[in-house]
Amino acid sequence: MPAKNDGPAAAGPQSSKSEQTRALILETALRLFQERGYDKTTMRAIAKEAGVSVGNAYYYFDGKEHLIQGFYDRIAAAHQAAVREVLDRETELEARLAGVLTAWLDIATPYHEFAVQFFKNAADPDSPLSPFSPESEHAREQAISVHREVLAGSRSKVAPELREALPELMWLAQMGLVLYWVFDRTQGRERSYRLARRGARLTARGVALARFRVLRPLVLEVHELFTDFLPGMTKALPDPARERGD
Repeated sequence: MPAKNDGPAAAGPQSSKSEQTRALILETALRLFQERGYDKTTMRAIAKEAGVSVGNAYYYFDGKEHLIQGFYDRIAAAHQAAVREVLDRETELEARLAGVLTAWLDIATPYHEFAVQFFKNAADPDSPLSPFSPESEHAREQAISVHREVLAGSRSKVAPELREALPELMWLAQMGLVLYWVFDRTQGRERSYRLARRGARLTARGVALARFRVLRPLVLEVHELFTDFLPGMTKALPDPARERGD
């Protein structure tokens, strides 16, 4: 979630100082979450460690949940910047997707222990920390937009029935990778990197196969599955059964 004082009016030295204070509070919170755990860390403790008043901490963040949203936004922005090189260079879908997934793992590496600490909160479907929550929409849309760009810039031709749904499906696959990464205890999270590359290869092959007419009934069935169950997709895609007159 953007800072409360973000916007065109917040410019110049005052804005710079404001952003520094906001970043300090966020960095302090992430450190305390990792050291003490999310549940045991209070806004008062964060403010004290950051050297700001409690009121000042609440000026930038409404509560601990919004601090996590700030973390999500930071990761999403860093990821968008990190993937620029591979997306500008590669045109093969497998290489583009593998680059995007491994870039996320690179960026998230310093936060692995923190992710383990707060995973139980993010896994709660009713929690605002869930990646599927309304509060996480901004970071979620940033992440899905990266996958839209992965597809748009590749030479692979995508079956029309899947073109709109695939970016969100690819993001869901990335969430599966994140879950695996949280529990990965191999040196350097080596298995997570292998999973990212093999998952990218499988996705690219699936996209290529989906273009064959003999697989069209299966593609339509998969499309129905996406439409019915992917978050938000029921409003974005037409009902394929209705289109066929079933």
